[in-house]
Amino acid sequence: MKPIITASELVSESAGPRPPVLLDVRWQLGGPPGLPEYEAGHLPGAVYVDLDAELAGAPGAGGRHPLPDMAVFGAAMRRAGVSAGTPVVVYDGGLGWGAARAWWLLRFTGHTDVRVLDGGLAAWTGELSKETPQPEPGDFAPEPSPVGLLDADGAAAVARSGLLLDARAAERYRGDVEPIDRVGGHIPGAVSAPTTENVAPDGRFLPADALAARFSGLGATADSEVAVYCGSGVSGAHEVLALALAGIPAALYAGSWSEWSHDPARPVATGPEPR
Repeated sequence: MKPIITASELVSESAGPRPPVLLDVRWQLGGPPGLPEYEAGHLPGAVYVDLDAELAGAPGAGGRHPLPDMAVFGAAMRRAGVSAGTPVVVYDGGLGWGAARAWWLLRFTGHTDVRVLDGGLAAWTGELSKETPQPEPGDFAPEPSPVGLLDADGAAAVARSGLLLDARAAERYRGDVEPIDRVGGHIPGAVSAPTTENVAPDGRFLPADALAARFSGLGATADSEVAVYCGSGVSGAHEVLALALAGIPAALYAGSWSEWSHDPARPVATGPEPR
């Protein structure tokens, strides 16, 4: 299944026999909570999901957005009406990071029928609603996969034997600036691949062939060992989605740089080169 859906496709499917559950995951790094924006207007029938409280655990040594407690995540999905066989469409304000985090988590926990609205809310041309829906509770029970998720040691191993992509801005990768975490730089061996280069100016993903060309130029192919990290595991999920569009499976180091850099014993590389 293609991991994204256009606004026009969503209109058609919403009027069909199996309308998807809609999740609103508006979120931005360091920004205000997305709930007020949701309350001011959202896709009709969409349920708000709080990334910080329901799609991530408490920040700490495991990073700024470690994986959530599965009981909390499962309860949020059931509250939204997600069942095992329910199609799900996730959107955010347009950047795509919050929506991709929900997309990745659902897939990681066994729900494969999930897509991201390409371009987010900005791509929607229909009416918005201020009503808070009360969907029939779903029955989704998350079952985390044994694959697709890396810890710090796993990420370091991929940097040595495969291709570890750093989805942050290039200046953070180089260590020129570090506005959030303890130290700047990157995991030794990781290759800079900013998430922002996977989308057009309007926030929509580049065509699959363009993404495939981009990642091929970085050394990624469908048969290679590929993993992604970012600052805290949110924008990295967006890069995993872009790789999926290009036909390249990839794992996610969810703790990402916020976990890696928390431990001063872990090595740090700086500058434009992987090592």
